[in-house]
Amino acid sequence: MDWGLPGTRRIRLPDAGPAPWVHVDRDMEVAPWRTGLSGERIEAIWSAVEAFYGTRVHPALTFCLRYRGRVVLNRSIGYARGLAPERPPAEDARPALPDTPVCLFSASKAIIALLTHKLAEEGGVSLDAPVARYLPAFAAEGKSAITLADVLSHRGGFPQFPIAGQGPEILADWDGCIERICAAPASGRHGRPVYHAMTGGFVLGEVIRRVTGAPLTDYLNSRLRRPLGMRYFTYGLDGRSRGRVAVNHVAGMPVRWPISAWARAALGVSFDDVVDISNRDMFMDAVIPSGNLYATAEELSRFYQLLLDDGCYEGQRLFAPATVARARRAVGHAWPDPMLKVPLRYSEGLMLGTTPIGLYGPMSGESYGHLGFMNILGWADPSRDIACGLLTTGKAVLGGHLLALSKLLATINRHCGAAG
Repeated sequence: MDWGLPGTRRIRLPDAGPAPWVHVDRDMEVAPWRTGLSGERIEAIWSAVEAFYGTRVHPALTFCLRYRGRVVLNRSIGYARGLAPERPPAEDARPALPDTPVCLFSASKAIIALLTHKLAEEGGVSLDAPVARYLPAFAAEGKSAITLADVLSHRGGFPQFPIAGQGPEILADWDGCIERICAAPASGRHGRPVYHAMTGGFVLGEVIRRVTGAPLTDYLNSRLRRPLGMRYFTYGLDGRSRGRVAVNHVAGMPVRWPISAWARAALGVSFDDVVDISNRDMFMDAVIPSGNLYATAEELSRFYQLLLDDGCYEGQRLFAPATVARARRAVGHAWPDPMLKVPLRYSEGLMLGTTPIGLYGPMSGESYGHLGFMNILGWADPSRDIACGLLTTGKAVLGGHLLALSKLLATINRHCGAAG
């Protein structure tokens, strides 16, 4: 089925026939029967992934599904470089592989959140203490009562990134970002959920840096990246890895008012500028806790398997069960987020599923994870014993791809959770 709509910026699919642009990680995928899941159910899920890619919005798509702790799908479709909407494929187009690194954008927020929870577990901070205890300058302009827990749950009341008069290069100036956020006034919405697209991550990262006395990347490496055996899973990318990274593209239907205004309010720059910035060296040089962690779909799935297993990975305990439980626990009820304009339910660091329909598909009330710009998802569902990573490179707000994504999530939820 062609899910496209008129005016949608889409890629040109390769010629019909066998699909050499699909790559399967046969070393990692286990036979479905070893998990109690039938081959027919796996094929149904993968067919829904292919249908999502078939909307022609995403030049590259990578997907990993863990079921009962085992990888049953770890595959990629499309091209990491050389394929863009409304352009013919380049002769030297580079295929996307299952181990291609992709920027997680806002799905990065789950990682900075869990690092903050880990620091609290170690006694470095109290999540219920004011941010200003660890970052005194933050108390300025009515922000003295805001706690770390408020920041984690998007209830801090400082959602907009104050970069007026500056270009996107300000994102690479860590100290400049911290100074601007600390000097900015509170919005008056402290205690009420409003999505903090960029600001919260910088504050949490600065608290970790000050308390540990070391760069944020050191804490990430020691608490998550190395124990989980990740190749990427880091803020930005070094020069050796940049030739492998998937390039992001503006796609889908043109972003017009009022959505364009919402995007600028949340992100500080225009929608198209966000995509352009993400492909620059300056972006990959920077540490942006809310938005530039790079990972593979399998690495993202591995992270959520860690949370699904209450903080254990291959016999080693990385988080106390109580720490993970708090990170997953709901804060309030689902409510229309004034910034994102959709109903959302938050924990202290994660976006939660809802029933009967939610961010992670139908009947996903136990799910937790995080959305990334755009159609990037990492999540776990304990009721189905799944941990998933879905990474895409077409940045589209509206279009027929949303119907295909909804169908994919519904297919996963229908076919997982019961023996096949």
